[in-house]
Amino acid sequence: MNELGEFALMMALATALYGIAGYVMAIRQNRVDLYFSADRTPLIVWGCVMVSSVALWKAFITDDFSLQYVWAYSNRDLDIFYKISSFWGGQKGSLLFWTLLLTTYMMVVHVQNRKRDLRVVPIAMVVMLVITLFFLFLLNFSTKPFEVIPVPPEDGRGLNPLLQNYWMVIHPPTLYLGYVGFTVPFAFAVAALLTRNLDDGWIRMTRKWTLISWFFLCMGNLFGAQWAYVELGWGGYWAWDPVENAAFMPLMVATAYLHSVMIQEKKDMMKVWNMALILLTYVMTIFGTFITRSGLIQSVHTFDEATLGYFFLAFLGVIVLFCVGLILKRLPLLKSKNELDSFLSRESSFLFNNLVLLGIAFATFWGTIFPIISEAVRGVKITVGPPFYNQVNVPIGLVLLALIGIGPIIAWRRATWSNLKKNFAKPVLAGVVGGAVLFPMVPLTDKAEILSYVAFVLCIFVMATILIEFWKGAAARQSLHQESVPASYSNLVWKNKRRYGGYIVHIGVVFIFAGIAGSQAYSVDIEKHLKIGEKITLGGYDLTLEKVIWIKANETKERLIAQLAVEKDGVRIWTGKPEKEFYKGQNQPVSEVDLRSTLKEDLYLILADYRGEQFDPVTNTMATISDGEATIKAHVMPMVAWIWMGGWTIALGTVVAAWPDRAEARRRLERLKRMEGVFAPAQQE
Repeated sequence: MNELGEFALMMALATALYGIAGYVMAIRQNRVDLYFSADRTPLIVWGCVMVSSVALWKAFITDDFSLQYVWAYSNRDLDIFYKISSFWGGQKGSLLFWTLLLTTYMMVVHVQNRKRDLRVVPIAMVVMLVITLFFLFLLNFSTKPFEVIPVPPEDGRGLNPLLQNYWMVIHPPTLYLGYVGFTVPFAFAVAALLTRNLDDGWIRMTRKWTLISWFFLCMGNLFGAQWAYVELGWGGYWAWDPVENAAFMPLMVATAYLHSVMIQEKKDMMKVWNMALILLTYVMTIFGTFITRSGLIQSVHTFDEATLGYFFLAFLGVIVLFCVGLILKRLPLLKSKNELDSFLSRESSFLFNNLVLLGIAFATFWGTIFPIISEAVRGVKITVGPPFYNQVNVPIGLVLLALIGIGPIIAWRRATWSNLKKNFAKPVLAGVVGGAVLFPMVPLTDKAEILSYVAFVLCIFVMATILIEFWKGAAARQSLHQESVPASYSNLVWKNKRRYGGYIVHIGVVFIFAGIAGSQAYSVDIEKHLKIGEKITLGGYDLTLEKVIWIKANETKERLIAQLAVEKDGVRIWTGKPEKEFYKGQNQPVSEVDLRSTLKEDLYLILADYRGEQFDPVTNTMATISDGEATIKAHVMPMVAWIWMGGWTIALGTVVAAWPDRAEARRRLERLKRMEGVFAPAQQE
């Protein structure tokens, strides 16, 4: 099976190379035979990569330690759940998984569009095959997942304990689905530039792909934050880590693109801007992969075998030079037919929104690469920490939050002062009243608390604008169609999925802003060494250490658990059990936090240190440490749950916005039928 997997990768490489040559020659020479031959290659490449992936999964499940990769990231005691996820736990498997997703996207796009818009689709397939060829080259000649150990060991080294968490099982695949998904709009954008078909047709063809890719990238960031929150044991969810930044930057650029394409579709404006944004989004996804695998930046996320940095740097350079040159060459064709009519218009608010999003992305990019630049120029690596990002991005983020509320209620083309007063009166009043109510309830003793207070006021303002938009639309339907209240709201959303799905996404963003503001400004923590029976008090909670116990989970893992009684107002409400896990062959234990989460606040417990008798492996029994002591670190973090609630609200809004629309599908089918016959060879057998 391993030999078959390795052979399948070679076949995929050869087939992709043939497909590129076949498509190009068919288009240039009007060769119908070559076109139909090349048109089968995306399916064959996907099939070969799937066979290779199944072979590697089988090796993990069956504990085939003759493969160096399986030995490095699995062992016999590993749960089957984590054996499956070990596939993407290291360098080689993650690249194969990336390629599997890439070829799957390519296969679906091919099946979906093989008889549509024959001016653009074949070129887009060539672009996707070229990108696939790069990854297949790495898998065949640089990072071989089927590399064999001459004398197979009895057991494997095991998966990194930090990766043995359910969030880490779904976080990388979700993030990769977002990363890889942007290959589709990138390929169609390049195809549109190469074929000079620079109307909004390529945008409409890839709208759902872009939205789905954005959704996965957004959820991947949130899942990563949850993994950091529950697994790393430091009391936070976002540390502005370089690899976190690498996933965050394309999300910001892609969000700007999703907003600005609406201007092109409605007003035929911002063509250069939109083309640059989608190309930059894809460049940022490759930049993130470069950071992860270059070894230039240290991070908990980077791979140990950081040997691919130069390959990705070269690939990144080629993409940037090619795309910039192509845009410059097509610049006359990208000229917009219309211009901004007024500073006070929805078009302007969208443009400002884009500038703010790009400002956040650039500040994050600069902070990420500054250590590399400082080391190259001065020979000293200057680390950029969270204070820099918070100082720069928090004020910009507040401007972005305000624009989310301004956009829906400002008119297209040109807004009059009377229109502004009418539309802004109620939301501004809601913000003022909300701010007045909150003013005596929250402390305002430092900059962080003041900024959080401003964020809360803006959240109320934005939420008011969105809810008023829903109310106005539903009221209009009730008046025109005599519908009930529930029917008017459901029909309003269902018949305007893109608009109101976007509003639901914005509600999710408001929740996230509120959660970040509350947890960052008003959290409290304490760290104290306790003996059995001693207690600490924090945020209205009384925590009493009851016992410290050892548990031997299996042959490779032991657990040390500190049990704490948690009381509030003299009533026991919870039993906290933070722990440390000790893995065979690992020098450092892994902290497993315990937390009690409500919409109001999280009580977050960490076992920081311990003392007492050691576990006796001879007796192999659970033992209470009679004189046990433990150092407990506790955090009370308000409103963290709002962040995760915001994430699921964004998921709901994205599903609504991306849900297929029959009327739109009929219009698209009619438009594509009018295009048939454009590529002559494809119409002949």
